[in-house]
Amino acid sequence: MDKSEKIIVGISIGDYNGIGIEIILKTFLDKRMLDFCTPVIFASTKLITSYKNTVDANVVFNGIKQVDKAVQGKLNILNLWNEDVDISLGRPTKSSGKYAFLSLEAATESLAKGEIDVLITAPINKDNIQSDDFKFPGHTEYLESKLEGKSLMILMANNLRIGLITGHIPVSEISKTITSELIKNKINILYKTLVEDFAISKPKIAVLGLNPHCGDNGVIGKEDDEIIRPTVNEIQNEGKLVYGPYAADSFFGSDNYKNFDAILAMYHDQGLAPFKTLSFGEGVNFTAGLNKVRTSPDHGTAYDLAGKDLANINSFKEAVFMGIQIFKTRRHYKSLTENTLKISSQKEIH
Repeated sequence: MDKSEKIIVGISIGDYNGIGIEIILKTFLDKRMLDFCTPVIFASTKLITSYKNTVDANVVFNGIKQVDKAVQGKLNILNLWNEDVDISLGRPTKSSGKYAFLSLEAATESLAKGEIDVLITAPINKDNIQSDDFKFPGHTEYLESKLEGKSLMILMANNLRIGLITGHIPVSEISKTITSELIKNKINILYKTLVEDFAISKPKIAVLGLNPHCGDNGVIGKEDDEIIRPTVNEIQNEGKLVYGPYAADSFFGSDNYKNFDAILAMYHDQGLAPFKTLSFGEGVNFTAGLNKVRTSPDHGTAYDLAGKDLANINSFKEAVFMGIQIFKTRRHYKSLTENTLKISSQKEIH
């Protein structure tokens, strides 16, 4: 691979008392990973050195003060702070939340500026990261506030892709939040990302129902008949291959999900429960709809595994590969469409 084509992957460390740093370091113990990208960890060399001494991850790294000083073929650590931090593996602390945010903030700024091409986020604790600067229920909402576009959380593994109509909100708010406009917006984002980020020219999308048995003709709730079904029909009339609503309880068990390029679930656990059952430890969380690419592993901080040298790196490694692939596919699509517009303009002139 030409060095000039090497994709710069920025990595935020998440909560350092969880397994985030361990899975990052173990991923890049395999030097073949450096053939695919130039990784830049947003943290400090002191912290990474302290951490790698606690787990079997004797990886060599290069300390830098600016992203543009990252060295090809090496794992780079961008020094954000110089002070020592207290590490309490397996326990969330105020300090680990503070530095999780500092890492995420700097990495996001670098992504927005185009200094890095892709952002991979290690897991945060949604409680101890809260501060005056971070008042969000998760990464997705924070990134949407800092980047261009409207976000859609997609969990994916192989050809299984599940997007969420509503994200990190209480169950009591779900039915009040779901509107025809919201469904249309999320379907449009999903359709666009399937075309531009996954090179699927005519995506087939399934929409799950909200209520048990899709409401049973209004006996168990009216949202499916009054909001979801008419909206799906309207979108079908626009020429998109969108189908539903499907009863969520049987949709995955019957393997019906295999007939579609993506599925839209109405709420978080409706989509994530079957997803993690089918692909736990291998899945990737992708924030679609934004002008920059961000992925993450599909698991949390796993405090119970922290420091025990037991963490599985597969999901994080997949997040790196998927982030790189989406970036390349999006860049290729943009190149193709720009060339088409250029050719069309030239024909009009002549």
